[in-house]
Amino acid sequence: MYLVPPMDDEPPPEFVAFVTSHLAYLRQEVHRLVGGDPDGVELYLDVLADVAGHWRRLRWWGRLTGRDALGEYLQRRLAARTKQWRDDQIYDVDIHVVRQHAMVPLFGGTPRSLAFRKAALLPGTARSGAIPYADAGIAWVKAYRKQEWHRVGRLVALGIFLIGGMIQYMTLLSDY
Repeated sequence: MYLVPPMDDEPPPEFVAFVTSHLAYLRQEVHRLVGGDPDGVELYLDVLADVAGHWRRLRWWGRLTGRDALGEYLQRRLAARTKQWRDDQIYDVDIHVVRQHAMVPLFGGTPRSLAFRKAALLPGTARSGAIPYADAGIAWVKAYRKQEWHRVGRLVALGIFLIGGMIQYMTLLSDY
C-alpha cells in the first residue's frame, strides 16, 4: 500500500502526446542553445526525463492553477540543463548564427536530381509517431530509474536512522 503510488513502467498516452507536441521545438531549441555541438544535442532527453519525473505533480498543479505548468517547467529545465551543460564544457562555448543559403545549381536548371523529383511523388516510408514515442519512452525510463534510486536511498537512510536510534536506546538502557 502506497501513500503516493510509484511511476508506471510505461509512459502514459498524455505524456507521449506532450512529447509529440513539443519535440520539434525542443530539438530545435537545444540545437540552437548548444551551438550545434554533437555532444549537446541529446540534452533534450534529459529535459524530457525531468518533466517525466514530475509528470503527475505538474499535471495536478496545471489543473489547479489553470496555467501551463508543464510548458513552464519544460522551459525552466531547458534553461537549467543548458547552463549546466555550458558550465561542464572545458572551453568557452561560442555560438555563431550562420545563415543558410539557398542551393544554387551549377549548370542551370533545377537544383535537384531526377531521383529527388520522383521521390516527391512516392509515399513516405518513415513512421510518423515512432520517434516521439521512442523519445518519450527513453525519457520515462530515465525518470523511472531515478525514482527507483531515490527510493533505495530513502530506505538506506531510514535503515541507518533506525540502527542509530536502536544503538542510542541500548546505550540509555545500559546506563540504568
